[in-house]
Amino acid sequence: MSAMIIQISVAVAQLMIVAAMAISSIRMFRGPRAQDRIIALDTLYVNAMLLLLTFGIGTGRIVYFEAALVIGMLGFVATVALAKFLMRGEVIE
Repeated sequence: MSAMIIQISVAVAQLMIVAAMAISSIRMFRGPRAQDRIIALDTLYVNAMLLLLTFGIGTGRIVYFEAALVIGMLGFVATVALAKFLMRGEVIE
C-alpha cells in the first residue's frame, strides 16, 4: 500500500513540475525584459533538476541524481554569467 502511495505522489509531483516548466518556458519566450527571461531560465533549470530527482525517486536509479547535480551546478554558473553580462556587457574581463 505504501509503495502505491509513493508511486502516485511521485507521478503527481512530476505532472506539477512539468506544468511549472511549461509556465516558465512561456515566460522565457514572452518576457518583456531580459531580466524576466533570465529568471525564467533559472526557474526552468531548477524545475528540470527537480524533475530528474523525481525520476530518480520513482525508479531508484542513481544516475538521475548525478544528472540533477550537474544541471544544478551548470545552471548556477549560467545564471551568474548572464547576470554579469546584463550588468557590465561582458562576461570575461
